[in-house]
Amino acid sequence: MTAPTPALNNRALSSEARNLHWLLTNLVEEVPGLLSVAVVSSDGLLLLSSDPGRNTETPADHSGGPRGSSADLATIVSGVGSLTIGAAKLMDGGAVKQTMIAMEEGSLFVMSISDGSLLGVHATPDCDMSVVAYHMALFVGRAGHVLTPELRSELRQSMESPR
Repeated sequence: MTAPTPALNNRALSSEARNLHWLLTNLVEEVPGLLSVAVVSSDGLLLLSSDPGRNTETPADHSGGPRGSSADLATIVSGVGSLTIGAAKLMDGGAVKQTMIAMEEGSLFVMSISDGSLLGVHATPDCDMSVVAYHMALFVGRAGHVLTPELRSELRQSMESPR
């Protein structure tokens, strides 16, 4: 199975945004078993996605914004992130570094990036979890310092714009 390539809007992006897209492309291409990858802002908005078909089959009651499997992944990642942060606070566990959910038919990984932003990965059930976690940590280490408020705003706008 070939991993999807990150969605990239046709409008001109800053070099920082193009670099983040390149990092996501590299993650998707280097790690076998990834089904979908999403970078989500602290308020749950999809910033970056590996799903090129994210705007297909849209329900009639939605207006604007990303839809489809990456938007669904963004919603799940945001919820899981919020839940684990709350749990860590209740348990005096400190900051949440990574959450992993193993299911019969897949795996979900959520890792903190910066300022509440999250990296979410949906992978096959037979993925090498240590390889996924390692490459996610590399992405987070490289992306964390460039994910400024200005870049998050630019990425949000590029995800909401029609192709």
